[in-house]
Formats: sequence, structure tokens, C-alpha cells
Amino acid sequence: MAKKRKSKSLSATQENKIIIAKQRIRAAIIAADANNKLNVALGQFKYILEEAIRTAGDTGKESVIRSQEPIKLFHEVVKSELIRNGVAPDLIVPQLGISAGELNVYGFMKDKSQDVSVLNRAAVRTPEIITAGMTKGRNDILGKDYTEKTLVINVRSQMSSIAKNVDTIFERTFAETLNLHMRCPRMVLGELFILPVTGYDMAKVIKKNPKFEDIKAQVPNDNSKSTAKVLEEFIYAFTSVNNRNLALSEEYKYERVCLLIVDFTKTPIKVYNTNAELIADNLLPNNTSASMNGLAFPNFIADLLVVYSTRFGAGSFN
Repeated sequence: MAKKRKSKSLSATQENKIIIAKQRIRAAIIAADANNKLNVALGQFKYILEEAIRTAGDTGKESVIRSQEPIKLFHEVVKSELIRNGVAPDLIVPQLGISAGELNVYGFMKDKSQDVSVLNRAAVRTPEIITAGMTKGRNDILGKDYTEKTLVINVRSQMSSIAKNVDTIFERTFAETLNLHMRCPRMVLGELFILPVTGYDMAKVIKKNPKFEDIKAQVPNDNSKSTAKVLEEFIYAFTSVNNRNLALSEEYKYERVCLLIVDFTKTPIKVYNTNAELIADNLLPNNTSASMNGLAFPNFIADLLVVYSTRFGAGSFN
């Protein structure tokens, strides 16, 4: 059995350098114009990871990821997009520019703090003792009705080898939706998932060198899948949990998923929104039936708000 490598701690100098980098990215995303928030988030996301790697190798990378500062850049993107689409800023939890104070909601299996929540202006909190599920007997200070009328958007990313974690990623994806929809069937849920076309090369990261793994050719020489086939697999997977139909009891699905496929190796950083863009860069097989339709970023928030208005009525977020 291989020995588990002991995690190292940062020196005071390394920790201070990473703290300064965190402060920089927080200031940058807060100052960013709403129309350019996504581009700023992508650039600062790459910057903080690479600064941490250059400072302390894999220990620095793990430390900064555990702090959640990189992923919280995209929380701000989501909040900004909500406001751009007409949501009153005071209904967003946490509010724009604030990272603490996430709303904790109860589902069927557990309670969990949600990355970004939007409150219904007319909904009333009605505390209750939960009577069913694995949270039975717990005191829910919001109540089922208030929880069900809250729009929730969670944000995740994958910056290691993209070919090795599809199953693990999907176990969590299913668990998130089932937990909330099994207790609150009408609840509107969204997820933003940031997926790089290639992750960092951990052999180089250990040596404090922030280099990405090579993008594997359409037909690689070894037995591994090409990058195009791996991305195709992700598109199929996220499509299978996208665009929930309430009438079909698809509790495992999100009302809307955004799969943000990004090439961090390019300058400027490139986001892929269509099949044509991916195929042009050899990142999707030419004959694929996988489709980015309904998974791209530009209409992500607008689509969620349309679903919410259809389900609960217009004007809830004014």
C-alpha cells in the first residue's frame, strides 16, 4: 500500500505572500465593471492559483483552494449577473462584494450553506420542526415554504486532471439536487461549473512550477482518452442533469446548469460557448452528438429567472 503523503504547512513568509495575493483578487473582482466581471474573475482565478504554486508548490495550491478565495470570484460574477438581469441587490445573500453570511438551508438529507441565494420579497420565514427525512427533528428557522421560494445557485470548479474525476464530480452533483428537491420539489436550482480544458501538471506543481498538462490529441498515443473525448463526456453528463421538467419529477436535475469550459493556457483566457468553437480547436469530436446548447454562460442567469418567474410569479425579486 502506498504511503499517504503528509500535508505540509506554510511558513509565515509563504502565508503572508498568499494573504496579499488573496487581498489583490478580492479587490480586483469588487472593482470590476459588471460587463467584464467574468473575464476579471478568470484572470484572477489563474493568478491566485499560480501565485500560490510559485510560493509553496502543491501545499500553496491546496491552501488557497481550501480558503475558497479563488472560487468566490465566481460567486461575485453570479451576483453581478443577477443584478444585471433585474434582481434587487438587497435580496442576494451574501450581497455583492461580501463573501461571508451564506444562507443555510435544510434539505432531505442535510442542511448546507448555499453559495448564492436570492430571496423572494414576499416570502415569510416560518420556523418549523422538520418531520421527514434525515433532518427530521431539526429546527428549520426558515421553514419549507420560504426555502422552496429561494433561488439557489452553487459554484464549483475542477483544476486537477479533468480525466480522473468525472465520477466523483457527478456523485456530488446528484447529491446537491436530490437533497434540496426531495424536500422542496418546486425549488429553483442552478449550478455554475468551471472546467478547464486541461488541469495543472502536479509533477511540476510540486516543484513550484505552475504549468498545465498537455492537451491530449484527438487520438493520443497512450491508452488514455483524448481531451476532446473527456470534454464530450462532461457535456453529456451535465446535459443529463440540465433543464429540469417539474412535471416529470426529475429531482436529480437542476433547473439550469452552466458548464463554463475554459482554456487557461491561452492569452487572453478563452471561454467556449458553442460546439463550433470547441470543434475548431480540436476540443470536441467532429461527429459528436453532445451539445453545448443550454449549457453556455451568456443566458445562464436569465434562463434561471425565467423558470423562477414561471413557477412562482413575476416580480418576486424586485
